[in-house]
Amino acid sequence: MLVCALGDLLLDVIVLTEGGVESDSEGSAQTRTGAGGQSANVAAWSVELGADGRFVGKRAADAAGEIVSTELSGRGVDVVGPIVDGRNGIVVSLVDRDGRRTMLTDRGVAPELRAEELEMAWFRGCDALHLSGYSLFRNPIAEAAAKAAGAVRTLGGQLSVDLSSATGIQAARDAFLVRLELLQPDIVFGNETELTALGTDPPARTVVVKRGAAGFTVDGREVPAAPTEVVDTTGAGDALAAGFLVGGPELAAEAAARCVAKLGAMP
Repeated sequence: MLVCALGDLLLDVIVLTEGGVESDSEGSAQTRTGAGGQSANVAAWSVELGADGRFVGKRAADAAGEIVSTELSGRGVDVVGPIVDGRNGIVVSLVDRDGRRTMLTDRGVAPELRAEELEMAWFRGCDALHLSGYSLFRNPIAEAAAKAAGAVRTLGGQLSVDLSSATGIQAARDAFLVRLELLQPDIVFGNETELTALGTDPPARTVVVKRGAAGFTVDGREVPAAPTEVVDTTGAGDALAAGFLVGGPELAAEAAARCVAKLGAMP
């Protein structure tokens, strides 16, 4: 099985704080720096779970872009897409002792991926195309996502979309809903806050609602979370999505549990 994921490949800077973070204060932390971004995470977890993975996206020819591209390729992911001058995206994730996170994101050049920059060969043999909601919030990347979805559908593959961000949906709700309606994804992943922000039922055959420690639901059927010790929830939803695409609900729960038991979103 080949899982393709279109979206952002970012440099993740994850900071596990030992205590509260306040202005003009000092403290200690445990950190991890490496490849991240929703779509990149899904591609990497797909490979980890036994599928082939391909990431499609625009990256910068700077140090951050080189680091994340090398790491993702080293994880067995086929990394394709234009490399341009500019600033690669970086996301800073502040994680507290309970595993809860606050994310600060600079997407860099990623949203500038254009439809005409895509090569149809990138989607040949793709059984599933996964789009992050971030790829649908704004153009030109939303146009690239639509073109990629059309190519995969023509070739018989399925389409999934992660809603990604309640804040992003609220900022571009009307345009986002129109894009979802046009795409008609087979599967939509989202948490309860994102679904509330959407304001209507997603136009998808299957809806997976991520509920954190309570597990998730598949079209209303409850699936419990697998037992684990929570260290960092960053990327858990991406691992869950990859597991669901590769092997269904049971593998989705297993992958999410593995992800939260360590620092960082990658396998």
